[in-house]
Amino acid sequence: MSAEFRFAPLGAEHLEALCRIDQASFSHPWTEAAYRQELEQNHLAHYLGCFHGEELVAFAGMWLVLDEGQVANVAVAPAWRQKGLGRQLMEQLILRCMALGGRSLSLEVRESNLPARNLYDSLGFRTVGLRKGYYTQPAEDAVLMQLDFPEESPE
Repeated sequence: MSAEFRFAPLGAEHLEALCRIDQASFSHPWTEAAYRQELEQNHLAHYLGCFHGEELVAFAGMWLVLDEGQVANVAVAPAWRQKGLGRQLMEQLILRCMALGGRSLSLEVRESNLPARNLYDSLGFRTVGLRKGYYTQPAEDAVLMQLDFPEESPE
């Protein structure tokens, strides 16, 4: 499958496709203006896309503040779900965070989103807390998860 897909940083030219995927994926999607700001002005933001040919089929974004990464969002277009793209995107995001000097990566996930929680568990994230009432539409708590990267051993 990896031969059919490529992963690359996203820019403003991907804004329309990114917003379509976001709107199809979340009950409270981000606005185009919010994503434009992320892609064009937020120097802490790093967005990766998964492409099938020239078509953006999934994306993931994070913010890196000093050495701490925070996943902003992960979304796969409905027609492309259940193909392992979420896992591949997260693996790419983890590698990107590490390459940029991150020492950890954290995220929030809906308490009821068991497929995502299982994915994050399988990638080594551990539950570190609960954010009461974090999500709206519908109201729900968020499980806070974190992945700490291995310390480099001195040579």
